[in-house]
Amino acid sequence: MSLYFTLRRISHMVLVLLGISILIFFLARILPGDPARLTLGPEATKEQVQNLRHQLGLDKPIYIQYYMFLKDLMRGKLGVSLITKRDVSKDLLQRFPATLELVCFAMTLAIIIGIPLGVESALHKDKFIDYFSRIFAFTGVSMPRFWLGIMLQLIFAYVLSLFPLTGRISGMPPRHITGLYILDSILTGNGRAFVDSLSHIILPATTLSLSPLAQITRLIRANMIEQLRKDYTIVSRIGGMPENLNIYKFMLKNAFMSTLTIIGLLFGWMLGNAFLVETVFSWPGIARYGVNSVLRKDFNAVIGVTLLVGFGYITVNFIVDLLYRYLDPRIRLRK
Repeated sequence: MSLYFTLRRISHMVLVLLGISILIFFLARILPGDPARLTLGPEATKEQVQNLRHQLGLDKPIYIQYYMFLKDLMRGKLGVSLITKRDVSKDLLQRFPATLELVCFAMTLAIIIGIPLGVESALHKDKFIDYFSRIFAFTGVSMPRFWLGIMLQLIFAYVLSLFPLTGRISGMPPRHITGLYILDSILTGNGRAFVDSLSHIILPATTLSLSPLAQITRLIRANMIEQLRKDYTIVSRIGGMPENLNIYKFMLKNAFMSTLTIIGLLFGWMLGNAFLVETVFSWPGIARYGVNSVLRKDFNAVIGVTLLVGFGYITVNFIVDLLYRYLDPRIRLRK
């Protein structure tokens, strides 16, 4: 990996984040409703509303407000939330690990199930496993997540009592290291917290992973079928290369290239669209926090959540670019 490539990608990330900040800042300011009035309530006097608007800087021109916002952002401050009355950056630091853990676990499920299912579907085209995977992919993409979450709660939590109904953990959380309960419990050797947090995350992660799992399965299947028709596959089979070696070392590697981009996009999508799952399972993440902020016009929180999700998108795409350069040597030769 060249230094020029890294610096260029980082400069692109900064420009994109700057563009996101400009867009969401101005959109948050032109939304209907007065945040000062919404914060103080309908019984507040006009003088009280004006005083709060002055404290928040809402009585200044919008370009001055954006300049003040950038100055605070350079110092790591995102302003005070009108709902929690705390610094938005502290709210995000408290809630983001929950969403990140849920998304990472869901994406892991989608990858470890979707890739083998897609491979087997392609290798047994027009047979039972292929029909099953195609029906599963169609169902997974079209099924509403909130309905699936409620069904999983009714069956596995209420009727069978196999998993907890809601929440992130029942007992004491593990000692804080990363904020990811499963990882922290492993790092601290807390077996009870590990089992507790793992049992809580299975149902919401399964709900969140179904659509990405279906899309990964469908893409892997289509790409593997294409690889089966390539000349190198036919020649390697004629030459007596072991089938598993040919499938998993060469064919799957080539088939995975286009799927990798979708995985990066799906990861970013789940970061910003997990609010239905977090609401159904009472998961204390940033998605629920962001939805409540929009409904209450808590513009500082809206901007903070949007920037954080945008940063997640950009970071994942940067990692995908690095993986591309590792998987395809031809990319490393380009300047």
